Amino acid sequence: MGNLIVECPGCKLKLPSKNLEPCDRYHASGECWQFYGELAAYNMSKNDPAFIHQLAVDAYGAQHSGGVTRNITTAFALIGLYLSIECGYTGRQVQKAHMELAKRRHDWPRFEPPHQTYSLTVFDVLRVEPGKKRDEMLKSWAEDVWKSWEHYHDWVRTICHQWLNR
Repeated sequence: MGNLIVECPGCKLKLPSKNLEPCDRYHASGECWQFYGELAAYNMSKNDPAFIHQLAVDAYGAQHSGGVTRNITTAFALIGLYLSIECGYTGRQVQKAHMELAKRRHDWPRFEPPHQTYSLTVFDVLRVEPGKKRDEMLKSWAEDVWKSWEHYHDWVRTICHQWLNR
């Protein structure tokens, strides 16, 4: 009997099956979600005042939209990526923007994920040695995810301009 491979429904990463349950929050395999947990633990251990982990939260959230992922999760992920990548916000500043948006009651739209395959995933970030190089790869991953959601860039910019004056 050969090794079974599982494909993550969000990022399409193919990994050896560990028979893990799919993630119940994101459109992700349990195996991919486990890698995200490793990245989260690494990021949180850094005690980074700029909170680079927010970039990982938003990149993973956008990349694993669809399925069980809530509309607000995708909206906040895309808004966070925009604020980080195009406006130069730190993770802490993105968190504050998310808190401002959360004060408004809004029916977020259902987002249609990109059809193309992503160039980078959480696995690519973890393969890079810890430290500055891993942080740079995390930023590259986030930029790749943001670029792939180009079909919603105007919507995100409009929301940020109207609700956050950004």
